[in-house]
Amino acid sequence: MDALRLFIDTFFSTVRDVIPIIVIIFGFQLFVLRKALNNPKRILFGFFYVILGLSLFLMGLELALFPLGASMAEQLTATDFVGAALKAGGEINWQAYYWVYLFGAAIGFSTTVAEPSLIAVAIKAAKVSGGAIRVNGLRASVALGVAMGIALGCYRIVVGDPLHYYIITGYVVVVIQTYFAPPFIVPLAYDSGGVTTSTVTVPLVTALGLGLASTVPGRNPMLDGFGLIAFASLFPMITVMGYAQITAYLQKKHAQRSS
Repeated sequence: MDALRLFIDTFFSTVRDVIPIIVIIFGFQLFVLRKALNNPKRILFGFFYVILGLSLFLMGLELALFPLGASMAEQLTATDFVGAALKAGGEINWQAYYWVYLFGAAIGFSTTVAEPSLIAVAIKAAKVSGGAIRVNGLRASVALGVAMGIALGCYRIVVGDPLHYYIITGYVVVVIQTYFAPPFIVPLAYDSGGVTTSTVTVPLVTALGLGLASTVPGRNPMLDGFGLIAFASLFPMITVMGYAQITAYLQKKHAQRSS
């Protein structure tokens, strides 16, 4: 009964949130474009499927993904698992949390590879580029960037460093890379930072950050628990441009050997 009540509440909440989208689309179609809808029944069924899917997805977040991420963070930072996490002066020994960094990198890589929005962008990029950009190559480079970003973000939470130091440094690297990277990859690299932070990655990463900040001694969930998504958005830009730079370099070396 609790699950049914949660579904009903979530369903009607989702309907309320989707209504403005429906009003805008139908309003522009009927009153601005002044054209009838093609296949109205199909469109209505599509909106119903969207609402149903969002409702089930939000239920999954509430019942599974958020508790799972928080539980993993709590278990990985437990005193009996971490061991001697504090030094004599009360300072946290960041090296004791190496399993947290490894788990953060692994969960970041795996959720990014499964991210539907990234798959869609990679397929379109491969088609538009005529095969110059490979689907699996782009997905792997983005996933590697997310893995690196989340691992570094977990380290930041453990040691308690200010977030802006890392973000400013990262964007300085991005700006420098933008100058040297092949021009065709730059817009795609910038977009890759956004498509990674979507339906699969965000819930687990957010729960991991909040759980980690809640269990590491001396950390505040509001000040330290958020910010992992910023790392997950930043580092794919670096790795995607790096992927293109390495590919261009290897192609240039191959062409020199062939000539």
